[in-house]
Amino acid sequence: MTESHVVVSATGLLADFNRAGALTWADVHPAQQLGHLFGEKDARVQLALALTVRALRSGSICLDLDRIRELDLGEDEVSIPDSWWPEADGWLAALEASPAVTVGDGPGGDRPLRLVDGALYLERHFADQESVRRALLSRLGTAPASGEPEGQEAAIDLALTSPVTVIAGGPGVGKTYTIERIITRLREADPDVRIALAAPTGKAAARMTESLGDGSLKASTLHALLGKRPGSMTRFQHHADNPLPHDVVIIDEMSMVSMVLMSRLLDALKPSARLVLVGDPDQLSSVDAGSVLADITRAPAATGIVARLVRNYRFTGAIQHLATAIRDGDSDRALEVLAGGDSAVRLASVAEGTPALRDRVVTAGGRVFRAAASGEAAEALAALEGHRLLCGHRRGAFGVAHWTRQVQSWLVEGVPGYSVDGEFHAGRPVMVTANRPEFGLHNGDTGVVLVDGERAQAWFRAGGRLTAFSPFLLDGLVSVHAMTVHKAQGSQFDDVSVVLPPPGSPLLTRELLYTAVSRARSSVLLLGDPEAVAEAVSNPARRMSRLAERLR
Repeated sequence: MTESHVVVSATGLLADFNRAGALTWADVHPAQQLGHLFGEKDARVQLALALTVRALRSGSICLDLDRIRELDLGEDEVSIPDSWWPEADGWLAALEASPAVTVGDGPGGDRPLRLVDGALYLERHFADQESVRRALLSRLGTAPASGEPEGQEAAIDLALTSPVTVIAGGPGVGKTYTIERIITRLREADPDVRIALAAPTGKAAARMTESLGDGSLKASTLHALLGKRPGSMTRFQHHADNPLPHDVVIIDEMSMVSMVLMSRLLDALKPSARLVLVGDPDQLSSVDAGSVLADITRAPAATGIVARLVRNYRFTGAIQHLATAIRDGDSDRALEVLAGGDSAVRLASVAEGTPALRDRVVTAGGRVFRAAASGEAAEALAALEGHRLLCGHRRGAFGVAHWTRQVQSWLVEGVPGYSVDGEFHAGRPVMVTANRPEFGLHNGDTGVVLVDGERAQAWFRAGGRLTAFSPFLLDGLVSVHAMTVHKAQGSQFDDVSVVLPPPGSPLLTRELLYTAVSRARSSVLLLGDPEAVAEAVSNPARRMSRLAERLR
């Protein structure tokens, strides 16, 4: 924790946890403010409030008091001495007696915190979780299915009869084909059926539209489907009093849908509408708070409406074996696959693997540059999908920023003619970091710079078409020599290289490693130690949510 991150007004436990790096101003300030407004002077309650805010920023809906020391505190490993933690029974009693805390399942009031079954929520997030729980239970009560449906035909049949269906599966198991079949069967049964397709991000919605290839249906973002109101990310034009007109709503990439967005979606469905949720529950969850898809697939009450797709049509062999071992939490099997000598998967330490990584990025980057230098935009964009370097961290020796600089240096040294003179030079791979719907571009879209004489243009494949833009019109373009695993969700590359977080990193999770490995079609190079792989496979994400337990 640098001096610039120290909250000078913090005292007691808040000051201790802030200086240790566990809390920032964004966590401490709400605790101080609400403590003042509700007359709560107990340092233990203020600490719990700050940690609940910190949990939300880490993607958790609540703070599970029994798991409080598992709280994800960001990229950097933070050590809190045992003596700093309040005694558990006294801490719980202080929360139960606090004027800032509502205890139990009763109606909401004006208190900012809610304590239920040993979990502490901010009231509005408890309300979102309860809204999702009640809506799903209502739909589950009329679902005709039982047992554990498996395979495409079972998924299609379920989607045609159930008020809510979850189609769960990893990359390459035919989720897009299954959606196509569902749409066809729905239209055969009722040519006038109103179907909506949506995804949580513009990039995912565009990919859904392109992959389905149905000119009569275009996927939108969930925000656009619900009718986003200017100035608000949580209030929409469609809700219970003004529901969506659609008979069937199909959501792709559900793993990235947050709890608050799921709450608003369920609220906006008319009672007779069917909901089909499609995604991979083993991937990384939403950037925002919640792990809705994973929660639903774990809930015993939802067993009959979760159809699993297991047969892989995209990749087989060592990549599939490795991804399966990671998904199943079998670290011994994962290391056995990596040590098996198959060239499709390889594990090497950063020091030992750097030469191989250099060869991969120079070869792939050289193809991009030569196509760009020849004015071949389509070939340059295709080459850009040939290899991607992924990192768990954003900063530091294992992060995107460091490896972006390293790759750029390798390209200058290893690719004849490659130059970084000027901001937008030929062959520079770029990524959009803000949605630009007026251009058909979305956060996470990648492109390549071509230079025609003195004029640089950034080329993208937008809406299925090659399109060029002046890079000076696109605010926030960044180089994409490396990217985070989170940004790579929903994408596929021929070859993937992954710089693993070091052992002990809070980011080293099963979901991160599974997501990274399953981005590859042909080969995976993991840079890290066997200890890092074993730790990742054995360490499921520590998001805290009670949705699965409360779906009873």
